[in-house]
Amino acid sequence: MIINSDFKPAWWLLGPHFQTLWPNSARRRLSVNLIRERFELPDGDFIDTDWTTDSRRPIVIILHGLEGSTQSAYATGMLNAIHENGWRGLFMYQRSCSGVPNRLDRRYHAGETNDLNTLFKILSKREPDTPISIVGYSLGGNILLKWLAEQQPIPRQLAAVVAVSVPFDLFKVTERLSRGFSKIYQFVMLKKMQKSLKDKYRNRQTKLNLEHILKQKTLRDFDDVFTAPIHGFKNVDDYYQQSSSRQYLKNIRFPTLILHSTNDPFMTRDAIPTADELSSHITLELSRAGGHVGFVHGSPIRPRFWLEERIPKYLAERIQNFI
Repeated sequence: MIINSDFKPAWWLLGPHFQTLWPNSARRRLSVNLIRERFELPDGDFIDTDWTTDSRRPIVIILHGLEGSTQSAYATGMLNAIHENGWRGLFMYQRSCSGVPNRLDRRYHAGETNDLNTLFKILSKREPDTPISIVGYSLGGNILLKWLAEQQPIPRQLAAVVAVSVPFDLFKVTERLSRGFSKIYQFVMLKKMQKSLKDKYRNRQTKLNLEHILKQKTLRDFDDVFTAPIHGFKNVDDYYQQSSSRQYLKNIRFPTLILHSTNDPFMTRDAIPTADELSSHITLELSRAGGHVGFVHGSPIRPRFWLEERIPKYLAERIQNFI
């Protein structure tokens, strides 16, 4: 089902780029202390997580976007909102995004669901009666939707799922990021990934051709020479085809809320799934503005962040029904 959102953008932040960029330079700092916990993975690697508290309250896992962290504007806001609602926020870092390089040559990618699956199973075993919700942003949203489609049966402890600004079609996303002003987003993300690789191998041996990888100018080229081969895909097209969440939406059998803006500068409108592509369990809530993980409203003096109002409201309803 596709419905219209009630989000109305701030009059002083009209346009997709203002909505996308402004929150990253104007957000408040994280107001809660974080507790680090490391989880070992079956392949000998690890992922780090940050918790907002060590209580026994309902858990809300946050999956970040490309090269995200707890310093990302959306993460700061949502972790605060989760804490204020009396839940436990668990920020799951993708491999090498916690500030500590992962052990293996491989890292993470848009279709990597095994790490989330491992984390969910560990938490479920450790706290068998605790409701667990998951909120995924951008690339993290793509991972979340693909993971959810793979769950047969649905895990008993799953309480709620929300995906935001999802890159449903990786082919169309990388094409859009290679055009116009959107090239700036590609430039920033690419430099972050290349820096992460460079830092990782500063004092380590590797068979990777780092010099070649660090010369790539587009995300597609980077994925072709690094992401695809290091994670076992034939080439970049095979990676995008297997990892794009759009094709898996029909297989989702759990109530799912997807929040998306039709003016998202990371993709074209034809990347947004049609109603026929959604399972009956999905609600795709579309707004005409909001940019990419932006959704700012209110006044310049008192800006408000709609995602931190809409998502907790939805989570509260689902968690209450679960309990």
